[in-house]
Amino acid sequence: MEQDFVRGYFGIGVWRFSKPMNAGNLFRTAHAFGASFVFTIQADYDVRRARSDTSVAPRNIPWYDYESPEAFQTPKGCRLIGIELTDEAIDLPRFHHPVSAAYILGPERGSLTEPLLSRCDHVVRIPTKFCVNVATAGAIVMYDRVLVHGQFGQRALTNASAPPEREAHVHGGPVQRPRRAES
Repeated sequence: MEQDFVRGYFGIGVWRFSKPMNAGNLFRTAHAFGASFVFTIQADYDVRRARSDTSVAPRNIPWYDYESPEAFQTPKGCRLIGIELTDEAIDLPRFHHPVSAAYILGPERGSLTEPLLSRCDHVVRIPTKFCVNVATAGAIVMYDRVLVHGQFGQRALTNASAPPEREAHVHGGPVQRPRRAES
């Protein structure tokens, strides 16, 4: 079932990675969650070597490969969100995902560098006792994003009750934009 009612767009990617299978799994999961793009920075990603990306995400959604963190770009208005286990980061359950976002994860045998973290609009941590692999971390973040922007309605209050009915979507009226002065 395709979730075409999720607001906004997002991309997800990795800076360097140590395990191609996990990067492939991350990109396959991103494709499944409806990512608008995936990316790598200073990474040599090959679908055949990864073997776990059975959806071949880089052939089905835009894929960007950046040679360096300095070359990395996000679309205008897109917020960069670093996923890193640091004390200063916002706990994921308290974070409200921007409508337009790109999520960046570091390698499994390392962390995002300070220059990369400083480019992030927000740094978010998954509240675990220790780091999980890049594919698992990405899946948790994407699932949380779908919960925030997916318009699923409220959960059941107890395990013995049914969830409340989803409210019907109401379309707004026409948008009137001011005319631009002709030059």
